[in-house]
Amino acid sequence: MKKSTSFMALTGVAALVLAGCADDAADEKTDSETSVEQTESEDTDSDDTESEDTDTEGEDEGTDEGDATRDYSAIDASDYTGCLVSDAGGWDDKSFNESAFNGLNDAADSMGVNTSTAESSSESDFDPNVRAMVDEGCDIVIGVGFMLGEAVGNAADANPDVAFALVDSTFTDNEGNPVDRDNARALIFNTAEAAYLAGYVAAGSTQTGIVATFGGQPIPSVQIFMDGFVDGVAAYNEAHGANVEVLGWDKESQSGSFANSFDDQAQGQQLANGFINQGADIIMPVAGPVGLGAAAAAQSAGDVYIIGVDSDWYESAPEFSSIILTSVVKDIDVSVLDSIADVAEGKFSNEPFVGTLENGGVRLAPFHDLEDQVPAEVVSEVETLREQIISGELVVETPNAP
Repeated sequence: MKKSTSFMALTGVAALVLAGCADDAADEKTDSETSVEQTESEDTDSDDTESEDTDTEGEDEGTDEGDATRDYSAIDASDYTGCLVSDAGGWDDKSFNESAFNGLNDAADSMGVNTSTAESSSESDFDPNVRAMVDEGCDIVIGVGFMLGEAVGNAADANPDVAFALVDSTFTDNEGNPVDRDNARALIFNTAEAAYLAGYVAAGSTQTGIVATFGGQPIPSVQIFMDGFVDGVAAYNEAHGANVEVLGWDKESQSGSFANSFDDQAQGQQLANGFINQGADIIMPVAGPVGLGAAAAAQSAGDVYIIGVDSDWYESAPEFSSIILTSVVKDIDVSVLDSIADVAEGKFSNEPFVGTLENGGVRLAPFHDLEDQVPAEVVSEVETLREQIISGELVVETPNAP
């Protein structure tokens, strides 16, 4: 019988194995780029993504090289061109854009694929950047982020002989109804599963009894993290008779705190300071580079810790490594690499890539330097929960599920 995410009993003790794979920083950018600048959306009450750690024995060790059963070096993609269009966060956002960029570089290194990129500075760049990639003769064009859904979908309709993929979202029409296209694949991640574990860790590690989360934009790929985090805290409270409070997100009403930006770090700092002033000592920002502002606030406050998202922030944001408790990691780079390989091998289809704990597409990163901050009991319980989610005994439910 499956367990709900709000009421559960923990059984068994297992050794915790948390591993991640760090995305190598993308220092080099290609020619088709524009400057980075995010336009803010209007405020809304409804809330909106690896590093190999040799010290931690691993859950799924180092997946940034892609599917372990697939020999990418045996694929000759030298006659193909893989292209990437960023969201407004830019390639060096230490988050989902950078992870996708790393996947494109991995494809070039392992399979010899030709590459081209277009870096967006605002939403107005999405359509022209996607069209520019098509005009360059790209065999596959990948848009990074929910916000590019319309631009990528329109291009897919107009260019049926070109493959397209969209990171962090399915394809929908203007009314939000699902749209299937033969030449378009969704690259999506059930981050609620790993965020559930992060929420449990936060609840079990807080010294003040108050934790917090906030988003960049009120979109499903952001809100799914926040849903899982809140449920993980609730699970800890139920198991331990505790009353840890979550600031920033109400799952039932799907409302909470947002920066309305993915690049305004000042907004992240302001939101984090507000939570810190209310007593929060662990914060999970789901907002791309905006989260770095939250990390700066936590670092300045002292005795406040951050849970990163998308990549392992201990590796991708080393300036804040001393306050990174863990991170909710998703394998965006692997989904990009696999999609390009499928095009080169003539295997591309519209079947979505869905990253889960079971297939290693999402995971909780190691605790790194803060291992002693997490009680041993919580470490064992989190491993039990991870196994229960993988087996299907425990289902993390969210209205934002892929």
